[in-house]
Order: sequence, then C-alpha cells, then structure tokens
Amino acid sequence: MGIIENINKVFDHRIRLGIMSILMVNEDADFNRLKELLDVTDGNLASHLKSLEKEKYIHVEKQFIGRKPNTRYSTTPLGKAEFKKHIEALEKLLRK
Repeated sequence: MGIIENINKVFDHRIRLGIMSILMVNEDADFNRLKELLDVTDGNLASHLKSLEKEKYIHVEKQFIGRKPNTRYSTTPLGKAEFKKHIEALEKLLRK
C-alpha cells in the first residue's frame, strides 16, 4: 500500500488539522478555546467541527456552566488512530 492512501482528505484543511492537533495534546477543549487558538470565526469553526463530528473523529459534550452553555470537544479513539495515520503518511512523504 502506498503512502498516499493514508493521507486523509478530512484533515486536508488547516482548521481541521489545527483542531485535531489541539485535541491530540489536550484531553479536551471548549469552543471558545479552539476559536482563540485557531483565530477563526464562530461559523468557520463550527462547520469544521461538524465535519469532524460527522466522521466520528471527535466527541462533543454540551453542558451548562452556571447559566452559560459550554461545548467541549475531545478526540475519539477512531479520530486519534486516523490522525496518527495521516501524520505518519505526511512524514513519510516528506522524507522521500
């Protein structure tokens, strides 16, 4: 199997790559933290989070802190595995 097969189109976009990178090194992150770290608009971030959620790469947990809604995101085991495969494929490609 060639290297290119392990490159995952879902992680093609820099924002999705950023979301996954943040979630791989942190247990979880809330919407505002991701927005701040990635310097993106609410709508832009929300659409990329939806894409990752649809693929079952991230877990979404909605709760209230006081009276304010809070949405936290974390990687799923599938998301971690697929992201690692993607990064390894990119590294192999760069070494060629």
